[in-house]
Amino acid sequence: MENQNSTPLVPVVDIQFRPGQKVYFFDPAGLNLQQGDHVIIDTARGPEFGICASGIHEVSEQDVIAPLRSVLRLATSQDEKIVEENRAKERKAHEVCLKKIDELGLDMQLVSVECAFDGSKLLFFFTADERVDFRELVKSLAFVFHTRIELRQIGVRDKAKMVGGLGICGRPFCCASFLEDFQPVSIKMAKTQNLSLNPTKISGTCGRLMCCLKYEQEAYEDLLKRCPKEESFVDTPEGRGTVTEVILLRQQVKVRMEDAPETISLFSIDEIAVLRNGKAKKNDPPIPADLAPISGSGKAPRRMTKDEEEPTFLDPIKFRYREDAVVEEAPPAPSEETRSEPKKSRRKPRPGKPRGEEKPEAPKPAKPAPKPKQDAQEPKPEAPAEGAPKKPNHHRRPYYRKRKPKTGGE
Repeated sequence: MENQNSTPLVPVVDIQFRPGQKVYFFDPAGLNLQQGDHVIIDTARGPEFGICASGIHEVSEQDVIAPLRSVLRLATSQDEKIVEENRAKERKAHEVCLKKIDELGLDMQLVSVECAFDGSKLLFFFTADERVDFRELVKSLAFVFHTRIELRQIGVRDKAKMVGGLGICGRPFCCASFLEDFQPVSIKMAKTQNLSLNPTKISGTCGRLMCCLKYEQEAYEDLLKRCPKEESFVDTPEGRGTVTEVILLRQQVKVRMEDAPETISLFSIDEIAVLRNGKAKKNDPPIPADLAPISGSGKAPRRMTKDEEEPTFLDPIKFRYREDAVVEEAPPAPSEETRSEPKKSRRKPRPGKPRGEEKPEAPKPAKPAPKPKQDAQEPKPEAPAEGAPKKPNHHRRPYYRKRKPKTGGE
């Protein structure tokens, strides 16, 4: 079956290995499964016991991780009995492991124990601040239970998800109730939401930042785009002033009026116009006194009196000046007559020399006479006699004799 976007859909069923754990997609394999049914599923570790978190539904093929494993069958009474025996075995293994940890003096905290459905393996989850050498622990546990032993170290957030509990809000942990994966949380989210940066107030029971800081982060970021920053200079219906506080959720700001610094008024963001967003800097030019916002720019303009005329000059920073504002006029363009006239020199005439007097031309030096060409019948210079010394040629490169490399036998 395909949807409107021509993306193939795949029928799946949501399966959890244990309540509160991550949900995985499995192929129902033609079985009519309902929410809460106990089933036996095929996994990489072999057949396992699982619980249906929801009934059969269709998802996009892109959301399915191939290969999609299938549900083997519905759990029988014999399967339920095996599961109860495995749970009892896990409780016993937990007690034995705690005693062995104390005997060996290992710095580790045991969290939980899981037993495979077929009883072929025991998996121990623990936390530790440093690396732990648990080889002796594995040997002693294998001697007691006569099965395969596996120890796996986890983090504090995973520990809180496995153990569960109540948060500072009075509700069960989000990670243990409905969160499937842990989302990254940073201290910047607490600053954006204007929360106290006290670690005891923004940290969960696990000691990390609370997962719920991520829930409203996108809404706060969207609201921040509409509100001005603190110490911004704004124009209000009552006059100009400086923003002292921003009430983000109500979309309101408190403004200290420029004419009356003792007065702090409350305005909606639709009633103000931002002239300078944020704190003033040293290089920022002063804001003109006759600056008024453009009408229809998304900001409420300052109410103008009837004596004021409509603005005529548009400024690049989305504001307008009134006609009484000082505007530099551009110089007039030169006409065709002035363009054809030559430019006059602005140099002052030197004393004793009238301006415009032509200087006498200096006589040009005479060209040297050309050298007479050699007569074709002139005898050529005689060749030097044999045995006479040759003239040295300084332009010739010197010749260096290459030396033969020395051998060991010489």
